[in-house]
Amino acid sequence: MRQVGALARYHLELLLRGHGWLPPFLAYALMLVVGVTAGDPLLGALGYGAGALLPVSAWYVRSTLNAEPPASRACLVAAAGPFRVQLGALLAASTAGVVLAVGEVSALWWLSGTVANPKVDQPQAGPALLAGLLASVVCVLLGVLVGALCNRPVLTRAPYGIPVALALATAVLVAPGSPANAAVRGLADADRTGRVGTPWLELLLAAGLLAVTAAGSALLAGRRPE
Repeated sequence: MRQVGALARYHLELLLRGHGWLPPFLAYALMLVVGVTAGDPLLGALGYGAGALLPVSAWYVRSTLNAEPPASRACLVAAAGPFRVQLGALLAASTAGVVLAVGEVSALWWLSGTVANPKVDQPQAGPALLAGLLASVVCVLLGVLVGALCNRPVLTRAPYGIPVALALATAVLVAPGSPANAAVRGLADADRTGRVGTPWLELLLAAGLLAVTAAGSALLAGRRPE
């Protein structure tokens, strides 16, 4: 695990130096500008922000996997093994998504008006922020899952990666029973009722699904050529 952590730091450095973090960040910022207005209820804004993180996190996976030149990646795979390199890349993308989630929750808290719909009794901001942060992390984890399924080594045809990722991210977000759908819907319900629930179960499910998917893609990386 120590070597995977070092590889994740390496991929994050590549992402920062190559400005691969910037296009997903700008797209997310634009979605927030379009979808959230200053003074909106906090819970509703957090639900929108969490849902928008899902496709953006999938994009971060694509940016991370493509941040390194093929020759350099081949040397890294030869030195550390494809399993660890793939896990390091997915961990880096997850880290970038979680950092963005923390920034999103902070920004929406600063811009928000009431915590919930003004027509209901107002819950405290602390539980609302915790629920929003956990829902955002759920969407980040499932976005990384989508990215792992829609890029190498699972999907080797690069031109199809973007449309497939968008379609799958939408399906994960709207499908009944999806942890992302449940977490975002919980924020929307809390906005209407003033009763805030914390999506711990959804977080555990999302983490478990991502762990299985990440392990599968890492194993597949060792069996398929770059």
